[in-house]
Amino acid sequence: MREVRTLYVDKGEEGVRLDRWFKRRWPHLNHIQLQKLTRSGQIRVDGARAKPDTRLAAGAQVRVPPLPDAPPAREKGELDPRDAAFARSLVIYEDEEVLALNKPSGLAVQGGTKTLKHVDRLLSAWGEGLERPRLVHRLDRDTSGVLVLGKSPQAAAKLAGAFAKRRAQKIYWAIVSGFPKPGEGVLDLPLAKKGVGDREMMVPVDPKDERAETAETEFVTIARAGPRAAWMALWPHTGRTHQLRAHMLAMGHPILGDPKYNNEASVSLSEGLKLQLHARRLILPHPSRGTLALEAPISPELRAGFQRFGFDEHEADPEPFKRRR
Repeated sequence: MREVRTLYVDKGEEGVRLDRWFKRRWPHLNHIQLQKLTRSGQIRVDGARAKPDTRLAAGAQVRVPPLPDAPPAREKGELDPRDAAFARSLVIYEDEEVLALNKPSGLAVQGGTKTLKHVDRLLSAWGEGLERPRLVHRLDRDTSGVLVLGKSPQAAAKLAGAFAKRRAQKIYWAIVSGFPKPGEGVLDLPLAKKGVGDREMMVPVDPKDERAETAETEFVTIARAGPRAAWMALWPHTGRTHQLRAHMLAMGHPILGDPKYNNEASVSLSEGLKLQLHARRLILPHPSRGTLALEAPISPELRAGFQRFGFDEHEADPEPFKRRR
């Protein structure tokens, strides 16, 4: 809009703030632009200067100066530049075939009915069609850490194959309730889904149960905070839904901050903490050469747990399971 206009406040707009009156008509205007226009006197009400929070009376005259044009509308599904920048900020490794992100806690990997912001959508930052990276494995919404993707159909197929053939070593860090005994070992405990919707959980079942899915987790205790909590390295040999969370609960040492897989002791210890589970390290074959060893810096959520219990991330062996081989 390039000309000055005078508009009148409708009866149904009695008492509306001036800035909101403008936003209803020109939603592309931001707070700073409106502040500047009112402060300089370019926007006036009944001939007088007005502030953004001025309440308008029905019939009042509003001087509307020339306004900035609205930005061109983005095509449906096109990524906001801020979201694209956010996606790029998550990169911990990238080459012509592989992309690895440090997925933050709280960000879903894929969308759903009520999930509009998720990793799969953010991948538009790299392009569409053949340029769009492809998911090859998953992390729970509240689990942070390494998420690897293929940048071509061929690379994605090879990476996915590494997971399917158990050639990928996924090492998670977790803070759990209590003092695990033994401090290391392998838990081979089949799991099955129970419940519906938000109440659905993975629970231990008899191996002969027709719903049973093989689930195996290797574990090593890295450090202990007395009898209260332990910092553990967890290596899921299988990839069942919520496997680590369900297995640690079955051991009697649930992961702290878990709203679903918990007990009375872990709930008490978890006050103020989010899920203390982080995909720290991922080792797998590169699609065309050598081996990838990817490591994700710990999340703010896990750092809060480390600070509470006095753990130091620099004390950890980068290959905690090596001594068990």
